[in-house]
Amino acid sequence: MPTALVTGASAGLGRALAAALVSRKWTVVGDGRDAAALGSAAREIGFTAVPGDVADPAHRAALADACPALDLLVNNASSLGVSPLPPLGSYPLAELENVYRVNVFAPLALTQLLLPVLSRGVIINVSSDAAVEAYEGWGGYGSAKAALDQVTAVLGAENPDLAVYAVDPGDLRTAMHQRAFPGEDISDRPLPSSVVPAFLRLLDERPPSGRYRAADLLVGV
Repeated sequence: MPTALVTGASAGLGRALAAALVSRKWTVVGDGRDAAALGSAAREIGFTAVPGDVADPAHRAALADACPALDLLVNNASSLGVSPLPPLGSYPLAELENVYRVNVFAPLALTQLLLPVLSRGVIINVSSDAAVEAYEGWGGYGSAKAALDQVTAVLGAENPDLAVYAVDPGDLRTAMHQRAFPGEDISDRPLPSSVVPAFLRLLDERPPSGRYRAADLLVGV
């Protein structure tokens, strides 16, 4: 039975991915900062919960301990940063450092810990269209995701036995997306479950390492 670690599994895309993997008979370990929400999701879906913040080295060590063997690492946990989204010219630098700590350093640090047990496995880093498009207010989050894209690309080049993907899921109806648009109605955005088949296609077909858009992977699915 293959094993996956999904960060940010308490809600949104992480929860949807965890549920899909469990339905495929995967053993899933999931983490999240909200212990109560994570525990509820774990009981409902059937995965192992390890609550904590991926930016915490002790928590990352606990995740590694929970995964003595691993086939898939999904670095999904992210930080939007300040809400409402500020322009870069006035972005609080301490907050920006935290965005990079969660969105860039933590996925890389967790990957470093787990590389020894990921032989011929798959790494998926959840990216964003804000990594490649210049949207006002998205400079903090977007630049961190752009850095994560480059980390992903280099990891793929340095580890040819692994499949290493950055995936842009598109705009989704999640709590984080709502924080980006406080007070606005985002009910027109698709649910996270709608893009799960794109991630499963990567696992099933294992194309070359690289950056992929969920919208493109969903064509023909």
